[in-house]
Amino acid sequence: MSEAIKGLKPELVWKYFAEISKVPRPSKHEKQISDYVMETAKKLGLEAKRDKILNVVVKKKASPGKENVPMLCLQGHLDMVPEKNKEKAHDFLKDPIELVREGNFLRANGTTLGADNGIAVATNLAIMEDNSLVHGPLEFLFTVDEETGLTGANNLKPGFLESKTLMNLDSEEEGSLYVGCSGGRNTHGTWTVTAENASKNSSAIKIIVKGLKGGHSGLEIDKGRGNSIKILNRVLLALEKVNARLSHIEGGNKSNAIPREAEAIVFAAKKDVSKAKKIVEQWNQLIKAELSSVEPDLQIVTEDIVVKKAKVLKKPLQASLLRAISALPHGVLKMSADIPGLVETSTNVAIITTQKNKIEIITSQRSSVASEIEEALQTMNSIFTLGGAKVKHTEGYPGWKPNLNSKILATAKQSYRKLYGKDPEVKAIHAGLECGIIGEKYPGMDMVSFGPTLEGVHSPDEKIHIDTVEKYWNLVLEILKNVN
Repeated sequence: MSEAIKGLKPELVWKYFAEISKVPRPSKHEKQISDYVMETAKKLGLEAKRDKILNVVVKKKASPGKENVPMLCLQGHLDMVPEKNKEKAHDFLKDPIELVREGNFLRANGTTLGADNGIAVATNLAIMEDNSLVHGPLEFLFTVDEETGLTGANNLKPGFLESKTLMNLDSEEEGSLYVGCSGGRNTHGTWTVTAENASKNSSAIKIIVKGLKGGHSGLEIDKGRGNSIKILNRVLLALEKVNARLSHIEGGNKSNAIPREAEAIVFAAKKDVSKAKKIVEQWNQLIKAELSSVEPDLQIVTEDIVVKKAKVLKKPLQASLLRAISALPHGVLKMSADIPGLVETSTNVAIITTQKNKIEIITSQRSSVASEIEEALQTMNSIFTLGGAKVKHTEGYPGWKPNLNSKILATAKQSYRKLYGKDPEVKAIHAGLECGIIGEKYPGMDMVSFGPTLEGVHSPDEKIHIDTVEKYWNLVLEILKNVN
């Protein structure tokens, strides 16, 4: 047993969480974890099936006396976001997640923890094993590739699920029941690279933005955290004072994460190198002051490097690119007028990459109102087009419209009140849940989503509040008892 989980309750949930932390499961690489679930079901003598893209459904018969209760599905996704600190040596396709316990928190050593959504996987496996529990007939749905395309949910076929009621275990605030979520789409802007040789009288400087918190581009978008791409761009625009020429730029690596790190290589005349470094340091101090309360570890630093046969972007492309990035909005676009504190619409400048023949920027737009996503997409389209980029929009995923008359919601509220003597909060979430797609695939599916408290998901700061896991587990079991 991992020392990090020793003595934690509920023991069976933590046992499975530690077990699956040893199984590589980044998005689009779920074969090993899908196999693990199938093998576990077989060992437990449970019926299981798997589709072509590795979604798994396991069935468990009702406990005695509960055979006539309608079937209930418990659902979570198998994949995790593979984020790590730059200096951390970790291969997500081979290496286990290293669990670290700090007081009431469980985190990973320099990587994402994978509690999003490993806690749901562990919960399902624990219920599959524990024959002392009281429940009606159950289905356990394990989907793939939720984080980078909602591929598993999008490819569910009619008849794969029998249940008409579903509990999604992919929310991240204990004491909250979620009944709605945002939909989302991505917008890509791509420039064809036009370049020329760097001046022989110039020197290369690498500019690095690091130390930001990042986080989930939906759940943390209203926290005022820094965006490494936007910050770097401000520095690059300032360096135009010394005619610095951009050679390479990159930042971020997940469309659903606020970018934590970014870097660029620029060339400045040798006589202006010290002046360029002073400008970078001035901006380091300026932006650190701007974000001091939310980003205490922010750093903007320079490194001297040698680049042979270097190319720089031609001036018109550099000017268009940097001004387009400057114009791209990042953050909250609109708050909900109906649900206090809910972000209704937002956008995230997520990734920039420099390849041999192109520079690409990926942004993500979210909203619980379909027409507002369309407006945000048009804004992005306009900025990219005016900046000379080719524009592409992804298909995205639908939102989940709240149903406050939901039967499973009523059962969940009653169960929470019975356990803890108070009402849970009923909320919608500014993130994509698979419930939106599942609701489209299985019309009339009655759904609710909840989970223990997580922080910093999609970043190496991800941690789970240990004390909330037992409260969440008890709620799951109480709901199972009370479903009728």
